[in-house]
Amino acid sequence: MPQILVDHSAELDFDRAALAAEVHQAITEAIDTTVADCKTLFRPAGGYHVGDGASGEALVLVEVKILAGRSTEQRADLTARVLAAVRARIGRPAAVAVQVTELDRDTYRIVHHSGH
Repeated sequence: MPQILVDHSAELDFDRAALAAEVHQAITEAIDTTVADCKTLFRPAGGYHVGDGASGEALVLVEVKILAGRSTEQRADLTARVLAAVRARIGRPAAVAVQVTELDRDTYRIVHHSGH
């Protein structure tokens, strides 16, 4: 179920598959889920601005969406693990933020659509 959205400066050069694998593994260590249930979407952004732009930093914003019901400690642990994984993969100065968002179990749905 976990959905991982990684918005990042388009010019960042990093191994997306390796980052996804590491984040998926970190999620399974922090909450009760499997790697097979994790889904990551990378969204390169050509337009971004950090502060006044003088630092030249790139930008990486990660949102991890999980079903509600995990403790604050579990969510904080997950945030720390994902942040460490991203920092290890980014080889240039960047502002990096990670947010864990809870989805309502009563209203969230996912299907694996086979097409027509």
